[in-house]
Amino acid sequence: MIRVLLCDDHPVVRAGLAAVLDLEDDLEVVRQLAVADEAVAFCASESFDVVLMDLQFGQQLDGIEATRRIRALPAPPQVLVLTTYDVESDVLAAVDAGAAGYLLKDADPAALATGIREAARGETVLAPSIAQRLVRRTLRPDTSLSPRELEVLGLVADGLSNQLIGERLFLSQATVKSHLVHVFGKLRVDSRTAAVAVARSTGLIR
Repeated sequence: MIRVLLCDDHPVVRAGLAAVLDLEDDLEVVRQLAVADEAVAFCASESFDVVLMDLQFGQQLDGIEATRRIRALPAPPQVLVLTTYDVESDVLAAVDAGAAGYLLKDADPAALATGIREAARGETVLAPSIAQRLVRRTLRPDTSLSPRELEVLGLVADGLSNQLIGERLFLSQATVKSHLVHVFGKLRVDSRTAAVAVARSTGLIR
């Protein structure tokens, strides 16, 4: 039996996922949580095989950092991100945090159940659209934004100045500016506004 922890701040989503997974003989939803830091705490004290983790929890701890903390525990469960966000910056951040996979909430129930089983075995699980995007990165590495460039651009989209981005990421303003120069070149734009617009339209950032 594969023991599953659901972590999503929407009650209807949790109930729907639990109902779908309860139809599978080898999957058991042991806990349903609405807050990511509670998932970290329970994983530290109880045994689970797979955590289904959303990304956004309002002002609370987000799913990426929760994933990082869970995977840093002794004998941690696998974490499978399940979200509505099909953007490259989230995918790379999730993988960097130690997630076993990244699925979208419009996934077929059978595909979700299969993904959980694969994650429990330590295999990598990716939604088809995500897999295609990562393949394109490997085929065109010269035009793909690095995880750090995506992080900087995401903060630009949030309205932060170079100084504030530097303070947030512990970088000098010169380093932030250098990252943005590379971003502008790869996206073929000449302003912060244009870079954000292109990145959003192509699914690089939210």
